[in-house]
Amino acid sequence: MWHLLLADENLIFSVALAIMLILAVLEGGATLLGMGLSGLFEHLIPGLDLHTDAHLPDNSNALSRLLGWMKVGEVPLLVVLIVFLTCFGLIGIGLQAIALQLTGLLWPGWLMCLPSLLLTLPCTRALSSLVGKVMPRDETTAIRSDALVGRIAIITLGEARHGSPAEARTRDQFGQTHYVMVEPDEEDAVLRQGEEVLLIRQLGSRFRAIANPHPQLSASQGRP
Repeated sequence: MWHLLLADENLIFSVALAIMLILAVLEGGATLLGMGLSGLFEHLIPGLDLHTDAHLPDNSNALSRLLGWMKVGEVPLLVVLIVFLTCFGLIGIGLQAIALQLTGLLWPGWLMCLPSLLLTLPCTRALSSLVGKVMPRDETTAIRSDALVGRIAIITLGEARHGSPAEARTRDQFGQTHYVMVEPDEEDAVLRQGEEVLLIRQLGSRFRAIANPHPQLSASQGRP
């Protein structure tokens, strides 16, 4: 097994598995600290509009549709990425093992990438769907993200400035927890960690927010 992992022909698959392990450790550590890294990954993809399959709008871009098909929206983006890297790495090395048995040679990594990727996509979809069914309900995002407009959120990581979003935690009308990226609606405003904010509109994968103007909103919605 080790000679397959360390072979030059399998470098791309070994790197995928190594990145998967790093991301899994980071996500596990962040979860223990009460933070979510998935929101940070989602805001790095500009214009990304994540919904479940059933809610994909007709004008969604190709990337949003592909990620929605792979269950991003039902399962956090980072979790789907970990599943994708795991499938890609294991399938690639598995195909190389079959090639070695049949031909006595390891095939070039670039040649194995395409069949590995074609098998990885449906595998990722199936496993992500399974993960979505067993994950705790407060870690999934089974509603349209624009339904969070009007909800109270708490800044959980970083300071939000205009053009520089920070992570915030909020709850939907069903009591499920969501991690979103927010930035202040006013150019000169700064929203600091621990502050309550009101989500007033959505722009792509980010939300514009203002400081909570009415403390009773937090009481009526429940603290995020």
